[in-house]
Amino acid sequence: MSTPSTTQDAARVRVKICGVTNVADARAAVAAGADMIGLNFFPRSKRFVPLEGARAIVAALPPHVWKIGVFVNATREEIEHARAQLHLDAIQLHGDEPPEMTRGFGVPVIRTLKLCGADDASRGLARFSAEYYLCEGDAGAAYGGAGASFDWEWARAVPRAQLIVAGGLTPDNVAAAVRALRPFAVDVASGVESAPGIKDPARMAALVAHAKAA
Repeated sequence: MSTPSTTQDAARVRVKICGVTNVADARAAVAAGADMIGLNFFPRSKRFVPLEGARAIVAALPPHVWKIGVFVNATREEIEHARAQLHLDAIQLHGDEPPEMTRGFGVPVIRTLKLCGADDASRGLARFSAEYYLCEGDAGAAYGGAGASFDWEWARAVPRAQLIVAGGLTPDNVAAAVRALRPFAVDVASGVESAPGIKDPARMAALVAHAKAA
């Protein structure tokens, strides 16, 4: 997993297409210019992918594309097993995991912060120690994929080099999010789908193009 090595690299926004469920969508995301692919291992999600399906997706990805496993309240053993089997580049914790779960995996951890107000990001930073923080709106009982947006100003407490913006992003508003926050990356699932778990190649291409041109 490569990290930014130059000022230009550090300033470049990455795009994570999350909830990829099949090889065709993974290839379309890469063709569109995605930098990261999110594989959802939460069984109750509409975007859940079993380990065997994830293995096929990973095999179709070029080396420069980050493979990120998304977990919701999984055990450390379950996460470690998936990481080892798929050679994941990063782990995303998207549930109610305790602070100690953000350490000890041997790869970077993305900790999701659900923002309902201006102080939530600061509280999340104080509670969790992670390499990256994914900020999204609060979807109530849902764990991601609900398109819950938030006031982007609430995410300013997170250092830009560690900030991933998600929640309600589409090809129509992603450029505004990038211009407002200049984050490390943006993350999208439902905003580029034709149906839950099925990506739309045209929407992915448009979103990547708009994000990187902003």
